Amino acid sequence: MAPSDWARHPTLKTPRLLLRPWRADDLPAFAAINADPAVMEHFPSPLDRSASDALADRIQAHFDRHGFGLWAVERPGQDDFIGFVGLAMPRFTAHFTPCFEVGWRLARAHWGRGYATEGARAALDFGFGPAGLEEIVSFTVPANRRSIAVMERLGMKRDPADDFDHPAIPDGHPLRYHWLYRLRASGA
Repeated sequence: MAPSDWARHPTLKTPRLLLRPWRADDLPAFAAINADPAVMEHFPSPLDRSASDALADRIQAHFDRHGFGLWAVERPGQDDFIGFVGLAMPRFTAHFTPCFEVGWRLARAHWGRGYATEGARAALDFGFGPAGLEEIVSFTVPANRRSIAVMERLGMKRDPADDFDHPAIPDGHPLRYHWLYRLRASGA
């Protein structure tokens, strides 16, 4: 990870989680998460170590540019790094961009415990609060029932007219078609 002024980046706390700046010692665990075929089932492919480290660098650059991003998630006193949760600006162009997306990626051992929802709520509170965002989106493929359930628990709404073909995924690929969910600061 390239040097960064992490002191200016916020840390978020929830009852069970700490959403914090990234550290270099997070990278091996992050690479293991990104290499897990179950975690990456709804992405075009798992990531090797080089691609995982490059993603971590892009996450850090996002923090430097916007002051917030995809926070490293830890369970204080239990697990130093279990994945990420936070807000990111998609790098592709679509009918709903530019925008900020709430997203998460957790190690499989931490699925089914409500951590994605808990962390995403904290990220949304930050996005609609200090960051001053009016709308936050999230998107995934229709088969990703776990993430869709998180989006719905967060109060996000889908309009089928918003669904889209992800421009970074080739035509004909089974993961190209995505559902888009939205949440406005007003809750409407």
